[in-house]
Parts: sequence; structure tokens; C-alpha cells
Amino acid sequence: MFSQPCRKWIMGLRALANRFLRLASFIKTGLFIAITVAPLAAQVPQPVPPINGSSAAARGSFFPPLYYTAAVNAYKSQELARPAWAPDAAEAALQAQNQRDRISILLNNDILAFYGHPLSRQMGILGRYSIPELDARLTRLAEEYRAASGGRDVRKAFYIIYGTVWPKGEIGIIKESVLQEYIQYALKKDILVFIDHQIGRYEPVAALRKILPYLKYPNVHLALDPEWRTTKPMREIGTVSAAELNEIQRIMEAYIIENKIPGERMLVIHQFNWRMITNREQVSSRFERVRLVHCADGFGPPHLKRGSYAFNAQAVNMPVKGFKLFYNFNIPGAGYDNPLLTPKEVYGLNPRPYLIMYQ
Repeated sequence: MFSQPCRKWIMGLRALANRFLRLASFIKTGLFIAITVAPLAAQVPQPVPPINGSSAAARGSFFPPLYYTAAVNAYKSQELARPAWAPDAAEAALQAQNQRDRISILLNNDILAFYGHPLSRQMGILGRYSIPELDARLTRLAEEYRAASGGRDVRKAFYIIYGTVWPKGEIGIIKESVLQEYIQYALKKDILVFIDHQIGRYEPVAALRKILPYLKYPNVHLALDPEWRTTKPMREIGTVSAAELNEIQRIMEAYIIENKIPGERMLVIHQFNWRMITNREQVSSRFERVRLVHCADGFGPPHLKRGSYAFNAQAVNMPVKGFKLFYNFNIPGAGYDNPLLTPKEVYGLNPRPYLIMYQ
């Protein structure tokens, strides 16, 4: 039998041990979440219904459990219920920020974008109308997509060609004042902006570094187009490798973290031809703060469009897909879709695309 002081001393040691065990459990849970927030690239996304709770994870979505509101709330309730530990203000703020940074904009939203160069009528719809008129047209089209979306919301976007490839692979950069007009208008109107670099004769990492500073704007996302990574534009199709894409994502994520940029940002990569991404089965989609979007480019009749998309769908390691459509502006020699797929037909693609753009 222990004396009364000894029993108190032993009980105190037990309480202290339990406190450390709870702390260790919390750290282990945090590490597990940090490890599992990367997308489950091995799964193929199916047509996506509205996602309102953690049950969506059980249906096979590639989004990790922490993305779902119900899972986040359950985790928070569990931690707050622990009697021997509670976060201080700084820890609680850090937890909240970590949760916000890992919620994907694509969870309950599709994105509908108008593509082009603001100063060229030949390079897409973006250069054919004023910004307010583009917004009005995009709003009307977004309503058509909402009607066919099955309950998911549709976010509008301007998809801007930032660097245009010239003969011999040189790059013409858009005027900063023009780019800022779109960014500032979009900020006021809750519109996303994609900044697309055509690479030219330069290295993909160098092209990426040119546009990284625009991530300071909360509505800006980035894109690279391998077709134009060439010194012979319009005569040969360019190429990027899986290793280059992985390095680009690593650098982009490091930039986001180092500059304390909140949230997840998208990086779009285009493909309509096998050579545009070499060794594409080795491309990683497991970066925590960069959401890679694999976009099917190319124009033509519906059967060719579906065939191009089906080829991209085989790359299940890049599960977030995009789809591009081409208007007919009666430009001599320019390709277009004939006829355009309807919103219902676009959503009928398998896997269903998250990003839809019109050139």
C-alpha cells in the first residue's frame, strides 16, 4: 500500500503521461493529415455531384478527406473535446489557416473561362469584345452550364495569353497595363484569371518564374502550353517532359509557401497530341498547394473532340481534367469546332471536366 503523498504523486505522473499521450496523438494526427492532403491521383474522377459532406470521400473522389466540411468539423470537435489540452490563440489560428489553405476551389465549383489575347481578334474570344461585354456573355453561358451541372456552381474566368511565341521561339509579353485591367476588373467582380505562357524557346521553369509574381493576386492561377515550346511555331508541336512538369509544380508550391500566399492555386497544362507531354505517366499530381489541371486542347467535329479527351483521360495520374472548345469567327485558315458541344454534352465526358474554356 502506498502512503497518501505517494498516491498523489503517482496520480500526478499518470495525469502528466496522459497529457503527453494526447499531445503525441495530436501531432500524429496532424502529420497524417499533412501527408494525406495530396490528391489521390490513382483514382479516376467520375461525374461529380454536389459535395456537401464527408460521405463523398467514400464514393471514390480523388479529393482527400480534409477537403470536406463534415470531416473538418468532426476533426475540430474531436480536438476541442480533449480535456487535457486546448490550443492557444496562435495555434488555433494556424490550424484554421492550414485548413483554409487546403480547401480546393474545385470541390464544389466548375470553372468556365473565355480564352485569348486581349489585343488580338485572331487568338480567341477574349480579344473580340470589351471586358464588360465579355463578362456579360460569360455570365449568360455560365447560366447554361449551371442548368446542366447537377447542382455544382460555375465560377467565371478570363484565360489570358501572357507570353505569345514568335518566329524562332522568341516571346512577346502582354502589356502590363492591359493585363492589370483584366486582373483588377476580375477582382471586383469575383472572376478568376488564368495567366498562360506559351514558353517558346525558353525553359519551362524560366517561363513559370516570369508569371509567379502574379500569384500575389488572390484570383490568379497559372498555365503553360507545351504546344508552343518550340522555335518553329505553326510548323512543329512543342514538348515538355514529366520531369519538367514535376519541377515546375515543386517550384510553384515552394513560391506559394515562402511568400505566405494563402490557399491552393491551379496550374493548367494543355495537351492534344502524344508528344506534348513525354513520359506523362510519371507526372505527379500530389503537390499539396498546386492543383494540376490536364486540359484537352484541339479543335474539330465532336467525334475528334471526344477522341482527344479520351486520350487525355487515360492519364489517370492527372485526375483533374479540362476541356477546350473553339468558336468559329470566320478567320481564314483557323480551326474551330463544328458543331460546338452543348454544356450537357461537355458534362457527359468521362471523367467530367472541372475547367471548361472557349477560345
